[in-house]
Amino acid sequence: MSFLASALRVWLAFRHKYRILYPMTAHAPPLRYGWTTGSCATAAAKAAWTALKTGQFPDPVIITLPGGQSVSFALANHGFNENGAWAAVVKDAGDDPDVTHGALIHAAVRERPEGSGITFVAGAGVGLITRPGLPLPPGEPAINPVPRQMITRALEDVSGPDVSVEVTVSVENGVALAQKTLNSRLGILGGLSILGTTGIVVPFSCSAWIDSIHRGIDVARALNLSHLAATTGNVSERAVQALYGLPETALIEMGDFVGGVLKYIRRHPVPRLTIGGGIAKMTKLAQGRMDLHSKRGSADMPALAALATVAGAGADLAEAIAVAPTVAEAFLLASHAEIPLGDHIAQAARQFALSVLEGSDVVLDVLVFDRQGQCVGRSHPVGNPPLKRL
Repeated sequence: MSFLASALRVWLAFRHKYRILYPMTAHAPPLRYGWTTGSCATAAAKAAWTALKTGQFPDPVIITLPGGQSVSFALANHGFNENGAWAAVVKDAGDDPDVTHGALIHAAVRERPEGSGITFVAGAGVGLITRPGLPLPPGEPAINPVPRQMITRALEDVSGPDVSVEVTVSVENGVALAQKTLNSRLGILGGLSILGTTGIVVPFSCSAWIDSIHRGIDVARALNLSHLAATTGNVSERAVQALYGLPETALIEMGDFVGGVLKYIRRHPVPRLTIGGGIAKMTKLAQGRMDLHSKRGSADMPALAALATVAGAGADLAEAIAVAPTVAEAFLLASHAEIPLGDHIAQAARQFALSVLEGSDVVLDVLVFDRQGQCVGRSHPVGNPPLKRL
């Protein structure tokens, strides 16, 4: 997902939140919830297994979500084949801009020898895990643990415990859809992941984005990478990667969620972390923000003026920065006066980030980039990376 898409997603989540808090000012209807790929795969698998056992496909088919709710799904297609039965459900993500919205989720089942349990197979459009660090080991189909549990429960609801069946999950056009996700970076190749922890898609939820951040850190740790870089967007990511020669698996596309990175790394430390981002976002990090989106608040311009004074700005320049309409304009004023404001922003951002990482031994540096990807501020001089946390 691009940084622009991330920004749009968070902005709409913020707008939706305040529709709920202040319904009298809302003119749009509430956003509609949807269903995860895990829920759709469960419904398709249960319908196919029911048909294999009874000769009839239930339509709609009812499944139980992890929270105990019963929900029904209409079948898009179904049938028998020489090995067993199959059914398909159209993924409905509600009002969430999910890349899998409208995708056809297909599940085929065939009986296995009694006592052999349930085996999950990646069909066309479902990826395989190729790197350690994810909830399932390399070689397994990317059908996550909770969807596996949901499918198991659904099949047991039909025929009792000790089900012996092979379940193959497929996603139509899944290979193409996976190119719009971070799967390849996580080492999930050949298609999509079958996901979900609640079975429900909450429109414009930030949880999926933060979860992808955590999984990226997990994969990097499992690969024993010594240096990770968390960046706010594509421009800063490419610049940091070029500067340090980092592999793709070391890159964490955090968007606005620097707090999601820092808090997770505090609990799951890595040897070294670089944080990189644009001038405005790094200014907000320097001012103690852990959600860098503009809708979560603007930068404190008087505080930026005070930082410019520390960097050497005179009273007139500090006053101009304090009333500047944007951080970018303030930075331009400082640049014209040859004030190293970018370095001071990076240093202040590093000090705040270190306070979040307190108790860990992570070596940290911060880089500030302009919109062209030029480094305009860094917490440590070129060629002199931090050797200690503090």
